Amino acid sequence: MKVYHGSYLKINEIDLAKSRANCDFGQGFYVTNIRTQADYWAERMGDKKNAKGVVTVFEFNERAWEDSEYKILRFDSYTESWLDFVVLNRDTSTTKLRHGYDIVEGPVADDAISVRISDYLDGKISKEDFLEELKFKKPTHQIAFCTLKSLQMIDQTTTESDSVFYHIDDYVVKQLITDCGMTEPVATDLYYASKIYTRLIDESTGLCLKSNADIYKLLLQELNLKQ
Repeated sequence: MKVYHGSYLKINEIDLAKSRANCDFGQGFYVTNIRTQADYWAERMGDKKNAKGVVTVFEFNERAWEDSEYKILRFDSYTESWLDFVVLNRDTSTTKLRHGYDIVEGPVADDAISVRISDYLDGKISKEDFLEELKFKKPTHQIAFCTLKSLQMIDQTTTESDSVFYHIDDYVVKQLITDCGMTEPVATDLYYASKIYTRLIDESTGLCLKSNADIYKLLLQELNLKQ
């Protein structure tokens, strides 16, 4: 499975020691299977560092989910157990890892959710009401690799096809902005949520072999937009 890491620089080597402590699932290397989410973080981190954000693509070996050698924790959605786990890891009284899991998967506590977590901890909102709010949140996704052993299940993708996809993505988004007057975030979200993009990253469809212009025309047809 392709996963993405958004940052202000390309990740050539994963160093867990450089990872921030007190994140949702503790200190670790975080990726997502949602490209637009990684694009957002790349832009955000790039702005902080006065640099152009970069998304590094990795291949995650999903065999890890079934491998008894790895201690795995997975949250399918925003649940009470997810909230308790995030609160545990975000406790800043210590920077030590609060759990013994190798890999943790689940939704993200974004900025808005973080504010509500603070409200919950301050007693301004009940756990029940907070969890009810989370039912209406846009789906998010993250996987945290928390141990050196877990990094064996992730490899950086350096294939030629990834470079091809990058140029296609850049072309299509720029054309949507120019031709349809969209903002970059809107154009990006539409493109990555489209059926055309899903077909494009499935190399067996052969769609990536078509010209950028042809792929763009197919996208316009799907979105019922005129060039």
